[in-house]
Amino acid sequence: MIYAYAKLTVKNPDALAAYREKAGDALARHGGRVETASAEPTALDGAPDLPDVAALLSFPDRESALGWINDPALSDVHALRRNIGSSDIILLG
Repeated sequence: MIYAYAKLTVKNPDALAAYREKAGDALARHGGRVETASAEPTALDGAPDLPDVAALLSFPDRESALGWINDPALSDVHALRRNIGSSDIILLG
């Protein structure tokens, strides 16, 4: 199992709503899922730039995560996420 941290700053709530409708199926296509998500992340230490939405994603392995982000059939889903505002995803491992 490998994890990814997704950090979204929302400028376009309509794009976020459209993305949420498709994101789960897109993740599942590569064995991924949302482990947990928060619309109110809290800093425990330091002074990080907190996003509007944070999520912990899981994938069976690194290849699955890379397959998800690079899947041409999911380019419209990734475009929706990128149109939300700011979107950063970090693979942890």
